[in-house]
Amino acid sequence: MNYLALILLSLGLSFDTYTISISCGLALKEEKILNSVKIAFTLAFFQGSMLFLGWLAGFQIKEYITTFDHWVAFGLLFLLGIKMIIESFKKEKKKNNFNPLNFWILISISMATSIDALAVGISYALFNTNIAIACLILAIITACASLLGIFCGKKIGKFAGNKIEIIGGIILIIIGTKILIEHSFM
Repeated sequence: MNYLALILLSLGLSFDTYTISISCGLALKEEKILNSVKIAFTLAFFQGSMLFLGWLAGFQIKEYITTFDHWVAFGLLFLLGIKMIIESFKKEKKKNNFNPLNFWILISISMATSIDALAVGISYALFNTNIAIACLILAIITACASLLGIFCGKKIGKFAGNKIEIIGGIILIIIGTKILIEHSFM
């Protein structure tokens, strides 16, 4: 998989993080850069780790599914894209007692936003992607998206939150379709 595809997939995966980071920015009482970095680092760490765990799982089953691996990658990315788009239309729950600096809340949002990375990691194993580079790219993009989301949450509120998830879902579907076409006709 080329670097452009890795970057685009990482951008698509980071939209959930961006959206939740807007909520974190809205909920943070104090404007301390250390708080923002703590949230961004935790989210990025989980994204990279889950991508790696997915890759390990995919690597274990690779020999059994090589004849239809492109369909698996397409299916995973398509379903994740549809899931992101559907979730963007759900009404937001009240965030009355949402404290993103609480350890358990931070771990929970980190896990929730990185489940998609686990599934994408499986598809990375199918195409011999350099997982170290993929995890690094995803972690960096996630950290940047999180910091940007926190900043936006602090400065401009909920500007375009659900539209960002729709774009992320569309990106995942396009990349999945590209993989399917490349491996079906080449």
